[in-house]
Amino acid sequence: MSENMIELNAVTHAYRTKSGPLPVLDAFDLQVPENSFCAVVGPSGCGKSTLTRLVSGLMKPDVGDVWLHGAKVTSPRPTVGMAFQNPVLLEWRTILQNIMLPLEIVKSPMTKAQAHDRAMSLLDLVGLAGFENKRPSELSGGMRQRASLCRSIIHKPDVLILDEPFGALDAFTREDLWCTMHDLRRAEPFTCLLITHDLRESVFLADQVVVMSGRPARSQYVLDVDIPGVRTLEDLYTPQAAEMLATLRHQIQVAQGRVPEEQENGPQEGAV
Repeated sequence: MSENMIELNAVTHAYRTKSGPLPVLDAFDLQVPENSFCAVVGPSGCGKSTLTRLVSGLMKPDVGDVWLHGAKVTSPRPTVGMAFQNPVLLEWRTILQNIMLPLEIVKSPMTKAQAHDRAMSLLDLVGLAGFENKRPSELSGGMRQRASLCRSIIHKPDVLILDEPFGALDAFTREDLWCTMHDLRRAEPFTCLLITHDLRESVFLADQVVVMSGRPARSQYVLDVDIPGVRTLEDLYTPQAAEMLATLRHQIQVAQGRVPEEQENGPQEGAV
């Protein structure tokens, strides 16, 4: 197995509120091998976004350690790229200028010409060739999210964090962007951590799916997704996919406290 790119060891964290500490994570463990894709699912409010802030170095845990490629995370890391549900593109900049923005913030060995060529190459890869001089308001929601994905990897990060980037899009656009993510993975090696509420999305995109328990969250269940080769949307309609989705739905019910403890091991026979 590859060396872990992302590793959390017994991470515990709470937010300080006027009424006292609000526990969010409880001895949370996570291991994501290099160049793999990990999806994290769980009940609303269980701490998924907190997890992304800890991995990116925007927050420090109260207890435990966060490691990226063998180095302890103590501050924001330039080797991390991030994309969110809201693309947050700057209207006064063209799409090309928006994509190249991280290179103005993070020190990069690329020359201006190399950066321009890379940005144009990424635009072509995600189907936005010819739109580089448009403004964000001239693009659809799906096109803006494609530009956001380009921006998140323009500086060749080791780790890409996706915090529900497709959640606000319609079903057809969302599925189209899932396929775009697979294209990006084949062309651009990186380790990815995806936060999502969509179980189909997690199975289609990830090598492993981590189910977080209710707050304070722990790693309740890890599902290995074994779909070899280049994935297509048809893979979501196989008996194997149906079984994985049933297992994940069951684990979410456990996390929500809707399933008795004695049924935690998985769906009963005949549930799929």
